[in-house]
Amino acid sequence: MTMARSPVSCDPEICLAEYLPRDVTRSALGHRRVTMNLDITDHGTWTVRIDEGTVTYRRGGVAHPTSTVRTDAATLGDLLAGRVGVADAFLSGALEIRGSMTTVLAIGGTFAPDVELPTRAHARETSAYGVHTAYLEAGDPDERPVVLLHGLGANNSSMLPVLADLAVDHRVICPDLPGFGSSAAPAWRYTPEQLHRWLRAFLDAVDARGAALVGHSLGGRVALELALRDPDAVTGLVLLCPAMAFRRRRRLTSLARVLPLDLARLPLAVPPRLLHAGARAGLRALLTDPSVVPRHWYEAAADEWELSLRHASRRRALWSALLGLYLDEPFGETGLWDRIAGLEVPALFLWGDRDTLVPARFARHVTSTVPAARSVTLQACGHVPQFEQPEMTLHLIREQLATTAREPTRSNPGRIA
Repeated sequence: MTMARSPVSCDPEICLAEYLPRDVTRSALGHRRVTMNLDITDHGTWTVRIDEGTVTYRRGGVAHPTSTVRTDAATLGDLLAGRVGVADAFLSGALEIRGSMTTVLAIGGTFAPDVELPTRAHARETSAYGVHTAYLEAGDPDERPVVLLHGLGANNSSMLPVLADLAVDHRVICPDLPGFGSSAAPAWRYTPEQLHRWLRAFLDAVDARGAALVGHSLGGRVALELALRDPDAVTGLVLLCPAMAFRRRRRLTSLARVLPLDLARLPLAVPPRLLHAGARAGLRALLTDPSVVPRHWYEAAADEWELSLRHASRRRALWSALLGLYLDEPFGETGLWDRIAGLEVPALFLWGDRDTLVPARFARHVTSTVPAARSVTLQACGHVPQFEQPEMTLHLIREQLATTAREPTRSNPGRIA
C-alpha cells in the first residue's frame, strides 16, 4: 500500500494549495459545475469551485453553494492527503455535510489519486438498460464484488455504513437506482420487474455478474426479483427490511391502479424549509430510538430528499416506485410469495421488530415459505438497521457473505424473462 504523505501544515490554505487536485476532467465531475463551501473550525471558510473539470479555490464562502462541508483543519488535511475518505469521516462525525452529499463524495474521490485507500468511494457513471446510472465504487477491484442497493426515496449514500465496512476486503459497488440520486429518471413504471431488468444490465455493465447483493427496502425487493428470475446472476442475498408484497387484500388497489403517475410532476406548494423539516421528521420516525443517530446524519439525508423532490421527473419516479410496491402481487403466476418458494440463492432476511414500514411479521412467512433462507429479527430496531444497529447489522452481513463464499457453484439452467 502506498502511504499518504504527511501534510506540511494543518493550515487550510497550505493544504489546499498542495493537495487539492486542479483537474478532475476524467472523474464524474468532469462535465459539471459545482461549488463547495469549506467551513473549517477556527480557520474560516473557503470556496472550492469545479467548472467542467477545472478546480479552483479561494478564501471566503458563496451564497447557495452546491454543498457545505464543516470540519476541522486536521481532518481536512487527512482527506486531502488520502489518509481518510469522506465516508469514514462523515460516519465518525469528523465531517458534516449539508446540501448535496453526492457532490462531496464525488469530490472526495478525486483526492490523493496515487494513495491506496480501500474505503475511499469513487464516483463513477455508466449506462445500464439505456439509463445513465451513477454509482460509487470502493475497495480492491480484484476482490469479490458486492453490490449495495438503497431503499425507496434514498440514494447510495444511505448505504455508506455498509460500503465503508465491506470495502476493506471486497469490491463494493453502490448505484443510485433509476429515478433516484444522480441516476437518470426515465418515464417508466417503477415496478420490481422493471427495476430488475435494469439491475441485470447494470451488473453486466460494471462486470459484476455473480456478485452478492445487499439490498435495503426497495433495493431488497429488486435484488430478490433478480435472484428469482436470473439466479445465476447472484451468488448471495442480504435483504435489509426488504419491501415484500402485502399478503392480504389492499383496500385501495383499484384506485392505485388508475392513479396517473404524472400527478407527481405538479409543482410542490411547500416551502423548502418545511419540506426539509418534514423529511427530517419522517426519517426520525423510521427509527425506534432516533437519538442513536447523530443529528448531522438526519440533516444530510433530509437535504438529499429535498434536492430530489425539486425535480418533477424524480417525484414521478418516487410515486411510481411506491405504487409499484403497493400493487406488488402476492400470489399467482407472477405473485412474489408463490415464486419465492423456489428461491435458490442463499439469502439472509434481516428485519426490525419495530419497523413501521415493513412489518417484522413477514419473517414467519419467509421461514415457512423458504425454509433454507435465514431470517433474523433485530430487537428494538426500526426500518434502517445499517444506521440504527450498524455493528450487529454489519456482523450479520459479513457472516452471510462468508457463508455464501463457501457455497458450491450452482448449475441452474437459466433465467425467467
